[in-house]
Amino acid sequence: MEDEVVSVSDPLTYKVISCCYEVHKELGPRYLEKIYSRALMIQLKSEGLSYECEREFNVYFKGQFIGKFRCDFYIEGKVILEIKAVTGIQPKLFQTQLLSYLKASKSKTGLLVNFGNASCEVKRLSN
Repeated sequence: MEDEVVSVSDPLTYKVISCCYEVHKELGPRYLEKIYSRALMIQLKSEGLSYECEREFNVYFKGQFIGKFRCDFYIEGKVILEIKAVTGIQPKLFQTQLLSYLKASKSKTGLLVNFGNASCEVKRLSN
């Protein structure tokens, strides 16, 4: 699992990140995650991207169901998008959370976006 630089060769994540930058450009920092989530719904839809908000995934241990997790966005059935609105440096816990979501969902790509600072911060993680 690694942190990657986003390239244009990955058009889906490029498009999602562009949506995040557009939301941050218009709203800036200072809002709660829910505000950014609602703005992203509008922006993703305007870009023609399909998504599910708060998609639940089951977690299994040795074939037995042990719980669920809920991600912020599941885009095009491929990318998990987790959003945060914290000022300063993001705790490593957020990356760990996203990596566990990727593992449990069997998704390959996740984006961790922080709207809380003066510039929008994006981390792309792979499973």
